[in-house]
Amino acid sequence: MIGRLKGTVEAIGDDTAIIDVHGVGYEVHCPARVLANLPGTGEAITLTIETVVREDMIRLYGFSSETEKQWFRLLQTVQGVGAKVALAVLSVLSGDELTEAIAMEDTTAVMRAPGVGKRVAERLISELKDKVGSVMASGADQTFVPTPLTRRPSDPVVADAVSALVNLGYAETEVRKAVARARDEAGDDAQTAELIRAGLKLLSSR
Repeated sequence: MIGRLKGTVEAIGDDTAIIDVHGVGYEVHCPARVLANLPGTGEAITLTIETVVREDMIRLYGFSSETEKQWFRLLQTVQGVGAKVALAVLSVLSGDELTEAIAMEDTTAVMRAPGVGKRVAERLISELKDKVGSVMASGADQTFVPTPLTRRPSDPVVADAVSALVNLGYAETEVRKAVARARDEAGDDAQTAELIRAGLKLLSSR
């Protein structure tokens, strides 16, 4: 199976791109966000690939990160969601943004995807919420080291991170400690998604 393509951009269409690899042009279906951020024709590009093989076709789907690829697979495990809807979701939300939206149970963010109404958004969040931990843990790029606890109860960024992790089933007391330590390590400019990811790593290591 093809898991990655490294080559040059030959052409960009409405929902696909042609990636030239040593003279062979691969047609890759991509989320709109990925297509919009591709470099110009003839420039180098590397895409993470999901290969789908069926009796009548072989189709390649391209993503900018492993996190997006994981979500593409997971989204399709939800009843009534196929590749088209999964690509639509990832066209409006990056992998990290989707992770945060599901952890925060933000149906409004998910409903930004064309063809995704409230009922589908709620089903996605309900069925995939317990998958957030594994996605975030595997997608984290940094190792977070516990530091002395600093409480910032009035900080909305901290509050949102705490809420998201509690929603994943962790005890609030332990969550508050982990998020506070993550905030001390990451600094005052840390955003909610970063604190959720860091807090999860701390909680998972216990």
